[in-house]
Amino acid sequence: MIAERIKELEESMTLAITAKAKAMKAQGEKVIIMASGEPDFDTPQNIKDAAVQAIAQGFTKYTATSGIDELKEALCEKFRHENRIEYTKKNVIVTCGGKQALYNAIQATINSGDEVIIPSPYWVSYVEQVKLAGGKPVILNTGVTGFDLEKLKGALTPRTRMLIINSPNNPTGAVLERATIEGIAALALERKFLVISDEVYERFIYGSGIHHSIASLGPEMKELTITINAFSKTYSMTGWRVGYAAAPEAIIKAMGMVQDHQTSNTSSISQKAALEALKGSQDSVTVMVREFEKRRNYMVERLNAIEGIECPLPPGAFYTFPRVAALYHEKLNGSFAFAERLLEEMKVALIPGVGFGSDEHVRLTYSASLEDIREGMDRIAEFVSLQRSPR
Repeated sequence: MIAERIKELEESMTLAITAKAKAMKAQGEKVIIMASGEPDFDTPQNIKDAAVQAIAQGFTKYTATSGIDELKEALCEKFRHENRIEYTKKNVIVTCGGKQALYNAIQATINSGDEVIIPSPYWVSYVEQVKLAGGKPVILNTGVTGFDLEKLKGALTPRTRMLIINSPNNPTGAVLERATIEGIAALALERKFLVISDEVYERFIYGSGIHHSIASLGPEMKELTITINAFSKTYSMTGWRVGYAAAPEAIIKAMGMVQDHQTSNTSSISQKAALEALKGSQDSVTVMVREFEKRRNYMVERLNAIEGIECPLPPGAFYTFPRVAALYHEKLNGSFAFAERLLEEMKVALIPGVGFGSDEHVRLTYSASLEDIREGMDRIAEFVSLQRSPR
């Protein structure tokens, strides 16, 4: 009774493991959750106040599918000021989270059999969304810390329709350098393929790193780019479900048609809250990024102190992606087994790397309190020690 295209999909390990960990916690177990891609900070008060005001003023009806004009104008200003990209309201759509922006973009541009290159490690939903559109995911193993332009050249075929890039990257935290972005753009212009640039973590860059938007490299590249972003991470608004995309007008119009028949508009109340997020103080973002950097440094130091675990320092996002394959054995034979047993035996939730395209790794988030991270590291160290002890 189930459609064949649904049977081909893989369950989101991120959502599944997070749900299991939260269920265990609800039953009274002291579970340390370092699995979900969700800041532990509350939504800033000014944003919540804007939502309350919208309700009080009766702003609770349908809006245009693509979003209210004031929010789209503010997004155009954001792109102009922060990303050095010139867009008009016709180039922007507001969606029910960043995930819907990606889904709409892929549905609007990919035909059956089109090849979509997805660098690995990758965010779990890219592959499944390409499958839902009838496209063919082409996995490009570029490694945990870099991007290999030569491998990208080798993966291009006459059927290549799109490349998806994600910087800063989920799950690795890697940030694409400007030279790499320029190299990708040169290939896109030469071979005329589209680029989805997922920039959801753009504000989460540490040290001297700089975020570069590929659409800012010139008008020709802008015509080949769909820029995806959301309010979820930057403003700790995951449950508000507000994402957005910017692209050539024809693509945005097509994305709007997909959304017309799928969800219609993003919550009117959430849109008013998002408008305040853009126009109000950005101090909360600064505070959150500063705190995440402290947690990142602590987590990486602790992970690297555990024999058998290797963890590079991620320059962006709020994840670490340590290699744990040296700990595998007959009864711990992959990242899923590692994550499952760690949750069952030590009550620590993290995500197996196999869901991101690398079974040698696991993903941990440092969007948890430092107290929880400290306890989680202690438990992981104990778990690893038990794996090495005679049984």
